[in-house]
Amino acid sequence: MNKGDLVNDVATIVATKKEAQQVVDCVFEKIIGALKNNDAVQIAGFGSFKVTRRDARKGRNPQTGATIDIPARNVPKFVPGKALKDAVN
Repeated sequence: MNKGDLVNDVATIVATKKEAQQVVDCVFEKIIGALKNNDAVQIAGFGSFKVTRRDARKGRNPQTGATIDIPARNVPKFVPGKALKDAVN
């Protein structure tokens, strides 16, 4: 399933495909906005999104073998909830 498929499924519930696109975009924008502010997003029965800090580290260029510095950065993380884990198994 991709974003277009999700929009089509939501369109069966709301009035139009345009409204469904707005709903899906709004949900994604709100999740992204919360993560940008370093807030966690918890959706009961689905899971939680949070931001974790990845420390700076040394890496290696596979083509040349040269050592490179990889800077620290924030990365999004998703932890599935129990209901989602149970539904998949």
